[in-house]
Amino acid sequence: MKRLTFFSVLTAFCGTVLVGGVHTARAEETHHFTQQEQAEIVQIMHKALKDDPQILVDAIQSLRQKATEQTQTQSLNGVKAHYTELETAPAYAIKGNPHGKVTIIEFLDPRCGYCRRMMPVLDELLKRHHDVRLIEKIVPVLGPDSLLASQAILAAALQGHYEEMRLALMNDAAKPDQDRIEDFAKKQGLDLDRFRQDMKGAAVKALIAVNVGQAQSIGLDGTPTFVFGQSAVIPGAISLEQMEQVLGKVH
Repeated sequence: MKRLTFFSVLTAFCGTVLVGGVHTARAEETHHFTQQEQAEIVQIMHKALKDDPQILVDAIQSLRQKATEQTQTQSLNGVKAHYTELETAPAYAIKGNPHGKVTIIEFLDPRCGYCRRMMPVLDELLKRHHDVRLIEKIVPVLGPDSLLASQAILAAALQGHYEEMRLALMNDAAKPDQDRIEDFAKKQGLDLDRFRQDMKGAAVKALIAVNVGQAQSIGLDGTPTFVFGQSAVIPGAISLEQMEQVLGKVH
């Protein structure tokens, strides 16, 4: 059996047949295949796999590609539906050119190692491309330590020290705790009483809730995730060259 024919069978029967056996739930629901037809399909698949195992690899790659494309489409639909909110941010969370032609939105967790790895990459990108507006959206997705760090950064922002606290915590290898965070706050000259209150206050809770809600609206699956205007959603840490390639397409 030729590979094209096998792919046709696999596409029609995808999700209902497993190598070495048959899962018939979808077939039973739609009644597309009789039991005899199912048995024949299994035989065809077994023979095709025996003759050319590469077709299974190709099939899996094809299915993964389709799943990736579907996820990308869903994410972009979310971006387009909520873009006005996504491109809105406090002034302290905007880097690069505030009036840049291209907006890149980064969802980041201050405890995320990949987010930390992207810091020098993004700094270099902004140095090279003066028409880029970078918006940072802090989302604590990695547990209590992430929440504590996020609260500290946003509480510091209320006293005009967003960037100082973000850099202090994201460059710090130690696990954050309240004493360590307050030590950073003292060094930055913050009002400690206000800082403590703001960390647990309504304003910081609201800022986190807005960012988390926006992340959910685009189907965010991890950090970092980059939104290039309304053109692309790129999950994960990528190189400067890859960033520039996507930027070139957006332009």
